[in-house]
Amino acid sequence: MALHLSSRRWQDQVTLLLGLWLVVSPFVLGYPSNSTQAVNAYVAGAVIAILAGFDLYKTYMWAVVVNMLAGLWVAISPWVPAMAARGPMMTDNVIVGVAVLVLALWELRTDPDLHKQWAGTGSPG
Repeated sequence: MALHLSSRRWQDQVTLLLGLWLVVSPFVLGYPSNSTQAVNAYVAGAVIAILAGFDLYKTYMWAVVVNMLAGLWVAISPWVPAMAARGPMMTDNVIVGVAVLVLALWELRTDPDLHKQWAGTGSPG
């Protein structure tokens, strides 16, 4: 089965780029690589990028939902005491997290493959 990047999957493509950005953002923004904020960005960014890449191949509801939750986590993580970061990393996390969350919700709303996966909405058969 060949990888098919249709315009319908543009949300996954953007989400993949956002996840990759999150992984490199601590370096670009000058945060120590072992800081809590950097580790959070590495892990969350990797999860987001891997799931978006997987979603480009085959769309599964669970992958979109996990990415939605990861986006929510990234957006609120600057206010978690252990992650508290002010300045560029906070702004970056909020923007990337909200963008991933919005893209996942958009995909859940508009992707016909996902609509078929909702319980009881698939065609019989």
